[in-house]
Amino acid sequence: MTRAVIVGSGMAGLTAAAYLVRDGCDVDVFEQADHIGGVTATLRKEGFAWDLGPLLLEGFAPGEPAGNILAELGCADRVELVRGDRGIAFPDYRVFRPAEYLGPYWRRERLKEIFSHEAEGLDRYYRFYDTMLDLMTLARQAEETNVLRALPLKLRMALLFNRVKRYQNWNAQQVMDHFFSDPKLKALFLGILADMVVCPSEFVGLGIPAVNQEAAFDNRLPPTVSSVGPRVTFQYVVGGCGNLVEAVAGVIRENGGRLHTSRPVRRVLLEGERVRGVELGDGERREADLVLVSGGARECFFKLVGREALPADFAATVDDVPLMESVFMLHLGVDMDPSPYQDVPLNYYYGTYDVEGGVARTRHADYHEGKDGFLIYIPSFHSPTMAPPGQHAITIYTIAPNKLEGGWQARRQEMVDKLLHEAEKIIPGLREHARVVVSLTPVDFGQLTYMLDHHSFGGVCPVMGKGGASYRTPFEGLWFLGAQSESAGGVHNVTHGARNVFNTIRKTL
Repeated sequence: MTRAVIVGSGMAGLTAAAYLVRDGCDVDVFEQADHIGGVTATLRKEGFAWDLGPLLLEGFAPGEPAGNILAELGCADRVELVRGDRGIAFPDYRVFRPAEYLGPYWRRERLKEIFSHEAEGLDRYYRFYDTMLDLMTLARQAEETNVLRALPLKLRMALLFNRVKRYQNWNAQQVMDHFFSDPKLKALFLGILADMVVCPSEFVGLGIPAVNQEAAFDNRLPPTVSSVGPRVTFQYVVGGCGNLVEAVAGVIRENGGRLHTSRPVRRVLLEGERVRGVELGDGERREADLVLVSGGARECFFKLVGREALPADFAATVDDVPLMESVFMLHLGVDMDPSPYQDVPLNYYYGTYDVEGGVARTRHADYHEGKDGFLIYIPSFHSPTMAPPGQHAITIYTIAPNKLEGGWQARRQEMVDKLLHEAEKIIPGLREHARVVVSLTPVDFGQLTYMLDHHSFGGVCPVMGKGGASYRTPFEGLWFLGAQSESAGGVHNVTHGARNVFNTIRKTL
């Protein structure tokens, strides 16, 4: 029987472990924290519950890419989903879902009302948008079918791509400058890049439609709005993302796999060019035919393996992996009703139109303290069990640099107060009604995700021409997974990447 060790119990590690154990492997998952799930876990305290990271998940509905993975693992029926969306507010205007559904292009028409001088550019942008979304849909279909059936899909993709080929080497700022002149309108489509702490001048222009899918802004928009086929939707996990974690973990346990918490791995054991197992923090050695590591790329290869053991060119590619910055996050349990001020689970509030400058400042350790923007997420709106009756769970978070002048721990309360000050401009009375306050700094997240010298909340920073570390390593039997791998970040991406790794491994077993 093939013996496999998985290092890290985030969604990448758990997904890989579930596939392997269902395929007959003997599987052990080692997690340094006292709970599984990594940043996909759900934090619980005094009757309140908050997700640490993922909020609105892409592609988990039945028949969608991540939904298909849950179905393959046999646990889709254990994860209750509800379609979600988000709103966007800027200092001078906001675009929130209207009370009555106004069709798949209501945002385009709303933006024409606000920016009448940009009407022609909006029409051109949405034609570009539809072409890119159709290309994404066809690409998913081609990946999920056999070679023969994929051929006509790829031919159709080639024809469609001719419409947007001129933009293939443009960055996001160039694409926005091509379609629009008003910086306030450009910021609407560029703002989400702040979540990834990537500058518009660094992000691939063809990716702008992918991070601004209309389904993410109105949960009533039907998946099928194109003859090409259904587009993905966006979902909340009812009860918190921890239920997704437990569904996949259940597959591992039921098939004889073992999950070990509070068991850090000290190093990966090698013999020549082959992996032989791992050494745990207490010195115990576990032999294995396969070792799959998730987490930080530099930490995996330079600490667990050792830079001296790596070929120089491989080490250089790991050094070159671009990483996002971190976040500062507040979880509140409040005894008030926030719906008069925000009546949907998730809204983004931007304080600046200068996305490029805001991101650049964050990356240079200049923390905006919430003034440049933040989001407010109220999970108890879609899942009332995440708060005691009559109360609500609220998360406020914003991007933040890993290092802060004076130190995050020393200035924690100051930063809590400053972010709450900004959030109370949206929902007054938060401090007065807060019964529970939990703050998470970049230092806290770095400890949660184990050994990270630089905490990267979303993993690989999506800079044009760069990417994450390869799944394959220079050592037979050693594989790398997760948000700093070539899958990049996002729950749907890392689960899909884990399946890809499993399928590759399976061919060799």
